[in-house]
This record gives sequence, structure tokens and C-alpha cells, in this order.
Amino acid sequence: MTVAHTPSRREPAPRDSTTHLFEVGQVVRLRGGYGIFTSRFGDIYRITATMPPSGSSLQYRIRNEREQHERVATEDSLEAVRATEPGEGVALLDKTFSR
Repeated sequence: MTVAHTPSRREPAPRDSTTHLFEVGQVVRLRGGYGIFTSRFGDIYRITATMPPSGSSLQYRIRNEREQHERVATEDSLEAVRATEPGEGVALLDKTFSR
């Protein structure tokens, strides 16, 4: 009997639900529409600690440098912020608004 071998297609490994997506020190932004935060959505925060899950949501301690306290946020309420190079924001403003 002959068995034909077909190459197996690799499926992406499922993400471990206990593995945090963000790292301590990473810069993040709050996504809008959750109603539990008193700050303005879009403010920039830094991850200060990872925390155990609350139900099925991983949690983080985050801090905005303008605030005196830290907050707790779930992973699904955060999005990564790309760090800009020095002068990059100014160049974009010049390109956008210069005549």
C-alpha cells in the first residue's frame, strides 16, 4: 500500500490567552467608547505593569504623565502607538499645512 504525502499547511499558532500583547514600558492609547475612563480618549499612556486576567480580558496598569495616578485597562481597550522619529511630526505638519 502506498500513501501519498501531501505537505501540511501550517496554521498560525493560537495565541495563548494568558500572554499579554503589550509590554511594560510600551506606549499605548485608549480606544474610545468604553465610558469607564474619565480622561479624554486618545490620551497617550505607558504600560507600567501587566496584571492577571479579569474574566477573559488581560489587564494592564497604565499611566499618563499628566496624571497623578495609574489606571487599570483591559487589553481590548488599548491600541499600540507607533513612536515617531524626532522632527517627524513637524515635517508632516509642514507638508500638510504649508503653501
